[in-house]
Amino acid sequence: MTKNWNVSAEEIFSQGPVVPVLVVKKIEYAIPLAEALLAGGVKVLEVTLRTKVAIDVIELISREVPDALVGAGTVTTKAQLKQVEDAGAKFALSPGMTPELLEAGKHSSIAFIPGIASCSELMLGIDFGYSHFKFFPAEAAGGINAVKSIGGPFPDVRFCPTGGINLDNYKNYLALPSVKCVGGSWLAPEQAMESGEWSQITSLAQQAIDESV
Repeated sequence: MTKNWNVSAEEIFSQGPVVPVLVVKKIEYAIPLAEALLAGGVKVLEVTLRTKVAIDVIELISREVPDALVGAGTVTTKAQLKQVEDAGAKFALSPGMTPELLEAGKHSSIAFIPGIASCSELMLGIDFGYSHFKFFPAEAAGGINAVKSIGGPFPDVRFCPTGGINLDNYKNYLALPSVKCVGGSWLAPEQAMESGEWSQITSLAQQAIDESV
């Protein structure tokens, strides 16, 4: 088991404007993918638990690419949170929340970032002591106007919108004071991984960073 860094949700959100949402289908993609994103200036990596190798990918990146802050996405149960924590993840994100998962996140050694799409969900998360949230699915849940409306009564809350975020709209989200970063899958296209075009992924990462300034 890899020792986790004690990194807060606030620190995760402040590491850069874009968090790549990574769907990694083959373990051999793990290291070159992480290195390509780091070379492009992206340090925080979200590996979603949507593939059979996701846990192994998190463990490998955590061990072999220590400069990366690798975390897990699509964490939906208490058991999964413990599993990714043991694999060396530095943080975990969920598309939603349950009371059990919120409680488990409070006692985890890694940062847990629950997902919300409504004021009621946000208020529940706040009741459990959370102040940093994933807003998901961002575009389908109302986009920028929804983030403004839901976040308006809660000025101290910070969001990472994910879902439908791309090169054409991500800067509009980042312009909101409540948004510290966005999550997007466009930084690591499946075709680029399959063909080993790691320089393309580095270029996409650099472009996202440069254009967000």
